[in-house]
Amino acid sequence: MVEKIQALEEKYNEISERLMQPETVSDKTLYTSLMKEYSSLTPIIEKFKEYKSAKASFDEAVELSESGGLDKELKEMVQLQYDESKADMERLSEELKIMLLPKDPNDSKNVIIEIRGGAGGEEAALFANSLYRMYTMYAQTKGWKSEVLNANETELGGFKEISFSIEGEGAYSRFKYESGVHRVQRVPETESQGRIHTSTVTVAVLPEAEEVELGINEATELKIDVFRASGAGGQHINKTESAVRITHLPTGLVVECQDQRSQYKNKDKAMRVLRSRLFEMKQAEHDKEIAAERRSQVGTGDRSERIRTYNFPESRISDHRIGLTLYKLDSVLNGNLDEIIDALATADQAAKLSAQENQ
Repeated sequence: MVEKIQALEEKYNEISERLMQPETVSDKTLYTSLMKEYSSLTPIIEKFKEYKSAKASFDEAVELSESGGLDKELKEMVQLQYDESKADMERLSEELKIMLLPKDPNDSKNVIIEIRGGAGGEEAALFANSLYRMYTMYAQTKGWKSEVLNANETELGGFKEISFSIEGEGAYSRFKYESGVHRVQRVPETESQGRIHTSTVTVAVLPEAEEVELGINEATELKIDVFRASGAGGQHINKTESAVRITHLPTGLVVECQDQRSQYKNKDKAMRVLRSRLFEMKQAEHDKEIAAERRSQVGTGDRSERIRTYNFPESRISDHRIGLTLYKLDSVLNGNLDEIIDALATADQAAKLSAQENQ
C-alpha cells in the first residue's frame, strides 16, 4: 500500500509542477483535465502525510524505548506516544485502503430514476408515488434538482410508472443502491376488513449518459413517432401531437415522453432517458466480464432482486442485502435516507476490501 501511494505522490507532485507551467495554463482542456486529477489525488496525499507523521512518532517512540536509561515518568510518556501513534497508524492505514479502492466512474454523475408499480395494482401505484416523494425529498436535503421526465398517473394519484432526473454532484454515488424490488406491507385505504396487503414496486437507477459517450446516429438508428398525450381521468390531454415515442432500432429499446406540452421538450427528455438506458446496457455487458467483483458489491443488485421491505403496521423498514432493520418508517419516507445509504456504502466498501485482500 505504501509503495502504491508513494507512486501516486510522485505523480501528484509532477501534476502540481505542470499546473504552474504557462503552456498548461494556456491550454484550457489540458489544465481542466490535470486539475481534476490533482483534486482527486489531494485527499489521498493529505491522508498519507498524516500516516507518515504518525509513523515518524511511532519510530521515535521505539528508538527511545530501546535506548534505555529512561526514568519512570519518561518511560510512561514514551509508552503513551507509542500506543497513540500505533493506533493512529492502524486507523489511517484502513482509511487509506478504502481511499485506494477503485472508484466507480459513474459516481459523480446525475441520475435518471425509473419507478414502476409491480404486483398489487392500485396499491403498488400509490406506493410508487410514495417512493417518488421519498427520493425527491432526499434530493432536496442535498440541494439537488429533480425533474419529472415522464409519468403515467392513475385515478387515485398513484403512478403506474414515473421517470425523473436528479441533478447534483455525486447523485449516482448515493442513489445507485436503490435499484431493485421494494416491497410494501400495509392495509390499503380501500380494504374494508383491515387486512395487510403486500405489493411491490421496481426501481431502476441509471447514471445519466452524455451524448458524446454513445454517439447515437439519429438519422439511421432512431425511429421517432409523435402522438397526442393522455392522462388519468382525461387530464393533460393535448389537442396537438406533442407526445414523443423514440425507438432505438439496433436494440429495440422504446422510450415515451408526454409530460411536457412541447414536442421539442418531450423529445429532449426522451433522448436523455434513452441514452441512459443504452449506457446501462453497455455497462451490463462490461460487467459480465467482471462478474466475480460485481457479486462482491452491495450496490449493484439486479432490479429483479427484492432489496427492501416497508412494513407500515410495525413502522419497520428492512434492507435485506445487509440485514439492516430500522423502526423509523415515517422518517425514511420523508426523505431521511442517509442512515440506510451510509450503511450500504460501508458494506459495499467492506466487500470490496475483502475481495481485494483475497486476490
